[in-house]
Amino acid sequence: MSTAMNFSSKSFSPRPPDKGSFPLDHLGECKKFKEKFMKCLKESKFDNSLCREQSKEYLECRMDRQLMTKEPLEKLGFKDLLDSNAAETQQQTKP
Repeated sequence: MSTAMNFSSKSFSPRPPDKGSFPLDHLGECKKFKEKFMKCLKESKFDNSLCREQSKEYLECRMDRQLMTKEPLEKLGFKDLLDSNAAETQQQTKP
């Protein structure tokens, strides 16, 4: 009786990662943003609502470097920060 394994009979088709899972930052491309966010969390006794700007910057870094799927920041819960940044920019450009 021959029990040869034939691996070619099964085909492998890769699938994208599930939503919410993304590659680790093995090269440390966003390390400074992560450290800034973690420092803010520690200083604010882990009240993440006080570190939303740092969180936004970290996620932007990850999206820019294709470490996660690009999503509109509004969809990630940062619409209010975008609105306040736009208002700040308008205030600074007025004479």
